[in-house]
Amino acid sequence: MKTNDIVNLSRRRFVAGGMLSVAGLTLGVLPNVRAEQRNATAGLNGAMPAEAGDFSPNAFLRIDKDGVVTVISKHLEMGQGTYTGLATLVAEELDADWARVRVEAAPADASRYNNLLWGSMQGTGGSTAMANSFDQLRRAGAAARQMLVAAAAERWQVPATEIRVAASVVEHTASGRRAGFGELAESAAGQPLPETVLLKDPAAFTLIGRRIPRKDSAGKIDGSAQFTLDVRLPGMKTALVLHPPRFGVKLKGVDDKAALQVKGVSKVVQIPAGVAVVADDFWSAKLGRDALQVSWDESAAFDKSSEQLLEAYRELAKTAGTVARDDGSAVQLLAQADEVLEAEYSVPFLSHSAMEAMDCVVRIDDNGCEIWNGEQMQTGDQMAVAALLGLEPAQVKINMLYAGGSFGRRANPAADYLLEAVHIARQLDKGTPLKLVWTREDDTRAGYYRPMYLHRLRAALDPAGNPLAWEQRIVGQSILAGTPFASAMTKNGIDQTSVEGAVNQPYAIDHFRLDLHSPELPVPVLWWRSVGSTHTAFVGESFIDELAHKAGQDPVAYRRRLLAKHPRHLGVLNLAAEKADWGAPLGRGRGRGVAVHESFNSYVAQVAEVTVRRGVIYVDRVVIAVDCGIAVNPDVIEAQMQGGMGFGLSAALYSELTLDQGRVVQSNFHDYQILRIDQMPEVEVYIVPSAEPPTGVGEPATPVIAPALANAVFAATGQRLRRLPLRLAT
Repeated sequence: MKTNDIVNLSRRRFVAGGMLSVAGLTLGVLPNVRAEQRNATAGLNGAMPAEAGDFSPNAFLRIDKDGVVTVISKHLEMGQGTYTGLATLVAEELDADWARVRVEAAPADASRYNNLLWGSMQGTGGSTAMANSFDQLRRAGAAARQMLVAAAAERWQVPATEIRVAASVVEHTASGRRAGFGELAESAAGQPLPETVLLKDPAAFTLIGRRIPRKDSAGKIDGSAQFTLDVRLPGMKTALVLHPPRFGVKLKGVDDKAALQVKGVSKVVQIPAGVAVVADDFWSAKLGRDALQVSWDESAAFDKSSEQLLEAYRELAKTAGTVARDDGSAVQLLAQADEVLEAEYSVPFLSHSAMEAMDCVVRIDDNGCEIWNGEQMQTGDQMAVAALLGLEPAQVKINMLYAGGSFGRRANPAADYLLEAVHIARQLDKGTPLKLVWTREDDTRAGYYRPMYLHRLRAALDPAGNPLAWEQRIVGQSILAGTPFASAMTKNGIDQTSVEGAVNQPYAIDHFRLDLHSPELPVPVLWWRSVGSTHTAFVGESFIDELAHKAGQDPVAYRRRLLAKHPRHLGVLNLAAEKADWGAPLGRGRGRGVAVHESFNSYVAQVAEVTVRRGVIYVDRVVIAVDCGIAVNPDVIEAQMQGGMGFGLSAALYSELTLDQGRVVQSNFHDYQILRIDQMPEVEVYIVPSAEPPTGVGEPATPVIAPALANAVFAATGQRLRRLPLRLAT
């Protein structure tokens, strides 16, 4: 029996959880998610514009007369493989020829393209693209397949059950009839919408679980991929903004005479964020901005340094914070313990430093506002722009392009750089397109940052060396405060992004207390790749290592015992330890460290091997084990594990954004250092086989490397480093 015969025979019937009202060639199918995750328009209740004769059964795919399958991606492709993963889901159930599948960005429309895990919002983030789309897009493909089969059965007057589909060809083997998707597109469009949807048994997958080529690679190699900087519109102007030198500073006055003398500069405008220079091109705008004479009102300027803030955090950590978790009697037991292990950990402010700095193109005319950019948070940005211009959100059209990275920066509830562009564009002649470009220096000194955090920990061991009591206090700014997400994601005064990865730590510790201080500062902060886990994993996995060594026990064996009730943590820990030859001797000045952490419902363990020579840390090898449920594309997963680990390694070894009298010291990659290619270690990635629903891979590798590395450095040198970036004592 052939593979595709198995596919056809092994399909299981799935009755949709509910059918939405239908108009035209639209199909309503609800995924199997909790009721509170749905909204009234969560299904496939729209159709993309199609040419006459095209087959567009729902909002997520279109088949043209040539048989090309276009998958409509509701999620941003910013290098993480979303276009490939989402297209795979549709193509799998459609039985499409992968070579004839292309991907198109969806418009901003939460009624059709909302993130099912976010309710009525469209956006990409929190490693949710695959998790919220897995069932939805498979059903989109399966529904279209059924309609194609029905069209063929009607044309050939044969039972639909006798028809098989493979590689975009519909075939009735007994009669020898066959037709490509394109030949059936028009007649399939006239078929009734399926009331039930047939999905493949996972055992019959032919694309899911395979290392198939990415859909964004070719365009990025040959230059045809469209990023914001590639947008060229007739009459378009370019703008750069001069931002205040410190937080809390306001504009006092502007002398723009010299700027307006620069060839190509057409206008200088004041906006809430600073002063914008509008010109014919980037370099003219840059020279014009350099020529500005600006005076600032610094009477309310923030003037603290990073070290002053850290000292203030230390003082705050001496007092009890708002309780996030309090199991048993941790405080009382620590007061009675004969010996208490205490430690302070800290991490600095960090820049997102995406390779493509912030940019967007805006055009305002009588029809409303149109935007072109690497759009990550469609609904929030639509609403923010509409509110500024007095429009309805539907009058703000957003064209989602590729983004050269984000790491959370483009998903800003403040919609900062978009609103800057709109403020400028509304002061130009109506209909004039405007491209706003941030330089690397703008992005480093005027952006939003991962907050600085300080942790204070105390723990005591029982006679067997197990943690008897654990107390942890976190001090750091709230990312959610003042944002539309605060009400949903702040519980009992606790910003959940500040404590995630710590409040849900999995180790068997009966007496556990965690509390939080969220000081208010004018430094703008935002989520950064892996959000709360960026600091909580480093602290928790380093401190558990301290306890293991205090107990005189092997760090892997210690974790195994404390994770006995957490099989998925154990699974990745055991796999990483096995593949890394844990316990095998290393030479002098070398060490091996381990860490395991869950974030975004994915489980990652890493073992780092280091060499320390003359005070320099060299990372030789990193072994990664990941459990992310069904592996939709192992190649993408492997790439995200490598890249996410490398991103975290930058922060572990090099990256640090510091303040001096309220000013950001760093400006570009010469002083805000990131990992270079020659510093990337040998990386091995192992994926745990799983039948669980797929979860995210864009972020979970990032937070695990810092503790694994710190633990390896301790093993090599005996120095316990508790502050990032890691620096050995000289």
